[in-house]
Amino acid sequence: MSFWNRWRRRYQGQEAKEGLRRAAARALARDPEGVAARRLRDQTRHILEAFGDDVAEDPEGGYLYRKGWILVREELADHAIRILGGQFDRERVAAPAVAGVRRLPLSANTEMRSALDRLLDGDGGLGEGAAGPEHILSISDVVSRCPAVEPEPVDATTPDPAPTLDLAAGQGVRVVVVDTGLDPDAPLRHRWLDRVDGEPDPAITPGGLLKYAGHGTFIAGVIRCLAPRAEVYVTSAFWQGGALAETEVVRELARVLATQSPDIICLSAGTRTYRNAGLLAFDAFNRTVLRQHKGVVLVAAAGNDASRVPFWPAASPFSVSVGALNSKWDGLAEFSNHGGWVDVSAPGENLVNAFPVGTYTYQEAPNIPPDVPKPRVESFTGMARWSGTSFSTPLVAGLIAARMSHTGENGRDAAAALVADGQRAARLGVGAVLHPR
Repeated sequence: MSFWNRWRRRYQGQEAKEGLRRAAARALARDPEGVAARRLRDQTRHILEAFGDDVAEDPEGGYLYRKGWILVREELADHAIRILGGQFDRERVAAPAVAGVRRLPLSANTEMRSALDRLLDGDGGLGEGAAGPEHILSISDVVSRCPAVEPEPVDATTPDPAPTLDLAAGQGVRVVVVDTGLDPDAPLRHRWLDRVDGEPDPAITPGGLLKYAGHGTFIAGVIRCLAPRAEVYVTSAFWQGGALAETEVVRELARVLATQSPDIICLSAGTRTYRNAGLLAFDAFNRTVLRQHKGVVLVAAAGNDASRVPFWPAASPFSVSVGALNSKWDGLAEFSNHGGWVDVSAPGENLVNAFPVGTYTYQEAPNIPPDVPKPRVESFTGMARWSGTSFSTPLVAGLIAARMSHTGENGRDAAAALVADGQRAARLGVGAVLHPR
């Protein structure tokens, strides 16, 4: 291994660990009773239970990944197999995962990091960015999870931020939300969701509202408050514990592009990654698919770690990354990620919008106090208050749709113009900001 590769590996590992340490220290200062740590434990357990033994957590990197497999760029796959030698499981099939990426099986006793270190850093290695784990993206992230808190019931009948008075905003623009699905009754219950369509949210059941129920519905409501004439469609890709492997997310995005013809894709999901190097499948998706769809913009949540460590795919150069402002809109929400890789921040704390009707049993601290046998249970009547970059993201998607309908710009150009507006309104310690006028 060259001196440069040894230094880079050590530096990147230390940088990731230091980012986790600083985030943990800030969380402890804000939360001396450890509620955030218990909430993280509860959320991680929920995802691991949904995926069973297929998924593991990398505590050093702060992400989840699919066990027993790695991803490698298609043109380097044969070389990778030769380098891995006995670490490659020849009894299982190495197959294309998505266009441009192949999934390689690892032998039973091979640890993921060991295999990747050998591939990337050894003599004749493939080099940075050529291979990586198959990360698990979630509508929460591994360090603190998104949304930042569980939803709260409210008696309000009007959303906050309120619907725009520009009733033509979003006309002729199609927004696809890749999320948990749509409450079929919400468009009948709330006028601002009229004619919103999508796949049913499987977490809305006769027996009650399951974890992450209503997440996609709430997001659709935020978009429609900013762009009341936009066509909005919600998919149910993240039905399993609010999480999905990166190759499966990419296949869903490719399906959406092929069947829904969106101008804007809204994705409130992501993850930290191995060595902060990004998502291999998403890079391939951008090269082979997204670039072929002129003008389509991907708007992605920046995550809720209160950290500068990049969150992907929001940190990718081909997406618009969205952080969250606090409830007063005068600073960052304390949970929001930040840094130069975040394009713009928008209101994301204590938003009020559409939510399913039903009973919800809380599953995270502080709603499950230590040593209390019964968790908190609440009845929702169609509205909720919720916080997270999950919800600042659709606000920006709605603003992009509104601009497109008035300027004739495509999604990418409208997004670039809005980010430029946000940069001109930048605030010290926050960066570029956008909010409803």
